[in-house]
Amino acid sequence: MTLAVKLASCNSPFVSLEFFPPSETEALPGFFKVVDELKVLNPLFVSVTYGAGGSRQDRTLAVTRELVQRGLTTMAHLTCVGASKKSIAAFLKDLQEAGVDNVLALRGDPPQNSQWQPNGSDFQYASDLVRFIRKTRPEMGIGVACYPTPHPQSDSFALDRRYTAEKMAAGADFAITQLFFDVREYLHLVDELRALGIAKPIIPGILTVQSFASLRRILSLSGASIPGKLYLQMEEADKKGGAEAVREAGLIFACQEVRRLLDAGAPGVHLYTLNRADICLEICRRVGLTAKNAS
Repeated sequence: MTLAVKLASCNSPFVSLEFFPPSETEALPGFFKVVDELKVLNPLFVSVTYGAGGSRQDRTLAVTRELVQRGLTTMAHLTCVGASKKSIAAFLKDLQEAGVDNVLALRGDPPQNSQWQPNGSDFQYASDLVRFIRKTRPEMGIGVACYPTPHPQSDSFALDRRYTAEKMAAGADFAITQLFFDVREYLHLVDELRALGIAKPIIPGILTVQSFASLRRILSLSGASIPGKLYLQMEEADKKGGAEAVREAGLIFACQEVRRLLDAGAPGVHLYTLNRADICLEICRRVGLTAKNAS
């Protein structure tokens, strides 16, 4: 079933989950143990990341196939940077043969130390990938990424919103946001996309701060911004109680963020699991996103 259909028929707030395939085969049993622990949440769907430059394509395919067999509606991330139409078409065919009916269409980041340039390639932008999927596999569900604050390579808010609207107009069914720490950023994003004529679901992506070191790493990698007050709270928690205090402060903030989003009309929340069950289960327990009302 495509996520366009599931989203249209969902009449209560949902939770969805993002996993990344372990890089080592011996880690797979532990990974699937986490997946099984999180099935109690009855996620609307789960997504599996792809890796920069498609570096984990085979692992993504294997993991998505297994998640489908475990009864989960599964969406595979698909990046197009440096890819050809032939390779993308082959991977889409493999996904559908594995029972995967949904993809998250991304441009992706070039592999480190590569000389890739968008001009002259089959896919310059994620919107090109969306159009290709919609043309060659019209039956597939397509999601895209969007940014509450502009993508680091965007010149302005207005351009970033226009690019997101172009991806949606090209054939995407919904969008999932990059992580953020200010609910107002999500609300502004939705309002501005609605003003551009985009009425499709915009799902907020939530990542819980687990340590002060991880927060700094998240900010440097994602380009996300954080309110100064929250940063100081995390810094103070780290000084007073170390990682455990930061983890609890992160949980409290994430729960507040989820409640505010759902109260403001967000259709659900997409949790970046970091392949951990405990934090996701605790967030859903505290905010009341149980299996019953997450379905």
